Amino acid sequence: MRIDDLGAELGGLRGRTVLVRSDLNAPMAGGVITDDGRIRASLPTITKLAARGARVVVMAHLGRPEGVRNGAYSLRPAAHRMSELLGTEVAFATDTVGESARSTVAGLADGEIALLENVRFEPAETAQADQVRAARAEQLATLADAFVSDGFGVVHRKQASVYDIARCLPSAMGDLVAAEITVLERLTEEPAGPYVVALGGSKVSDKLGVIDNLLEKADKLLIGGGMAYTFLAARGFEVGTSLLEPDQVDTCRRYLERARQSGVELLLPSDAVVADRFAADAQARVVAADSIPSDAMGLDIGPETARTFAAALADARTVFWNGPMGVFEFDAFAEGTRAVAQALTKVDGLAVVGGGDSAAAIRRLGCDESAYGHISTGGGASLEYLEGKTLPGVEVLRCVAP
Repeated sequence: MRIDDLGAELGGLRGRTVLVRSDLNAPMAGGVITDDGRIRASLPTITKLAARGARVVVMAHLGRPEGVRNGAYSLRPAAHRMSELLGTEVAFATDTVGESARSTVAGLADGEIALLENVRFEPAETAQADQVRAARAEQLATLADAFVSDGFGVVHRKQASVYDIARCLPSAMGDLVAAEITVLERLTEEPAGPYVVALGGSKVSDKLGVIDNLLEKADKLLIGGGMAYTFLAARGFEVGTSLLEPDQVDTCRRYLERARQSGVELLLPSDAVVADRFAADAQARVVAADSIPSDAMGLDIGPETARTFAAALADARTVFWNGPMGVFEFDAFAEGTRAVAQALTKVDGLAVVGGGDSAAAIRRLGCDESAYGHISTGGGASLEYLEGKTLPGVEVLRCVAP
């Protein structure tokens, strides 16, 4: 069910209180939001509901407070930023189902918006026991007449405000989640070729499932970031003090062989930007990938690799990119990520930035967001979908749909 269907079922949304699960998990430093991309992406569904007269109550999380109230993880800065972006006050409740939440929700007029405090301050939100989460969802459900799931970054989680709440109220898929699923279907169901996948980030272990699945679908697989050094070690290269997962070397070796046998072009860095320490002011130098000094760590792909990866993307019709090519937060080690980001803007077809650090990187590097076919808001959810896994927060909506 979509928002239009929900409105029809309820006889209109005006005067109805609608709980919306959004993803406002924005990075912060010293209580200041450093990247508001997820907040901005959440607003279209929220404003659509408000424009139809709904009383909108937003649920979200920030970080992993482990079920304990912690001011460092408060969503108050998110409420303030939402108010700035919307040009209207977003009321803030200092709890989720307590006195503040109830009085805040009761005080909403048609078309007004409120944000509840971090749902993960309550341990029941992420409880393993189904009955504990269900009881928590029932408490949340007493605040509203309906539920809209629009936090794509959490739909792969079986949590009270994502999964169980949909069993308690008339529920619909928000426009953001629907758009994300549509794009992922295009990546998995007969994608136009050549299909190129660029993977970066720190750990191979985070992407084992997606590599395993995409070796059956992609024409080219580009490996950068910290995870590349485990692949280089599988080739028998010295990687110095670079990030390495020794227990995954044999797995990477098997992937290299599978790619060779299946005709997938798997490209690894031919050079790297290294330094003797992990720091923004570390002295950077370029070395061949098979000649990394024993006392140096790789912090970015090198310029030759950047050109090779850009060339591999040049004739692609479908691209999925997840994970930066280096430590883009440090200027000296951001050029590899910049090269891939710029190459994606020239793709004649569908170019998808797979959320998380990749999305943060293009904003930090000043890239034009409109130049990409789609920028996902949920890296983990995107990867699990591409692995072929079921997303509980999406599946539950299909199960409860009329």
